[in-house]
Amino acid sequence: MSLSVVDLYQKILPKTNCGDCGYPTCLAFAGMVVSEKLPLDKCPYIEPAVLKKAQAELNEQYAAGKWVKKDMAADALVWAKERTASMDIEDLPARIGGVLKEDSAGAYLELPYFNGSILIRPDKIEKNDGTDLNRWEQVFVYNHMAQGGSALPTGNWKGLEAIPNTISKMKSMKAHVEVPLLNRFAGHPDELRKATMAIGALDYAETFPTADVAAYLLPLPRIPVMLLFWDADPVDGFDAEVKLLFDETIVEHLDVESIMFLSERIRQLLRGDEM
Repeated sequence: MSLSVVDLYQKILPKTNCGDCGYPTCLAFAGMVVSEKLPLDKCPYIEPAVLKKAQAELNEQYAAGKWVKKDMAADALVWAKERTASMDIEDLPARIGGVLKEDSAGAYLELPYFNGSILIRPDKIEKNDGTDLNRWEQVFVYNHMAQGGSALPTGNWKGLEAIPNTISKMKSMKAHVEVPLLNRFAGHPDELRKATMAIGALDYAETFPTADVAAYLLPLPRIPVMLLFWDADPVDGFDAEVKLLFDETIVEHLDVESIMFLSERIRQLLRGDEM
């Protein structure tokens, strides 16, 4: 028998809302147990025999994926890795850049990444200092490897709205990239400029003279991104605005979801957000 949130609340928990489990109500605790796999024994008031039987039932439904909150990053990473499973490291430099190297673990590709580099091995991707990329970073790198494009950037820039099949992503770009950047840097263009330089950007003010900040970012060798920022102008009635532009060849190198993952990573790095 499966245990829903309501079942757990009504049949197993004491319904006292004591808070000893760390949650304000028994119903809130039940929701975390069912969807987030929070151990049921965090409630100290369940009889041992009842606890053992209920936890066994919960473990069965966890294994079946029933009512469990999906780990979207984990699922996306599994899919992205599957797309590259049959690839040879030796074939990558001609398409995505980088330099083939070898150590005791075998051949790997060292690929420039922002102002550092990453090491692409047959079984994993890591930063050159040995630390891991976060899962969303790995997703867009694996998808870049799998996309199959080899075009060099042309210098023709497009906003997300000009890229095919991105209408559904416009709200996400605004909510998860543009608004957080504006909240942090509106009124502080010099701080934004410094933040872009800290991740390896080039100043493109001469190319975009009307922008208060114009930064050429190079997350990966074939995937440049242009960040433009206009601060608010109260005299003329203009609000602050920020925009990411992508080279027209980006669709050869990343799918639409991965463009969003990359954009959110840029926001994280500039704001200093947690990964």
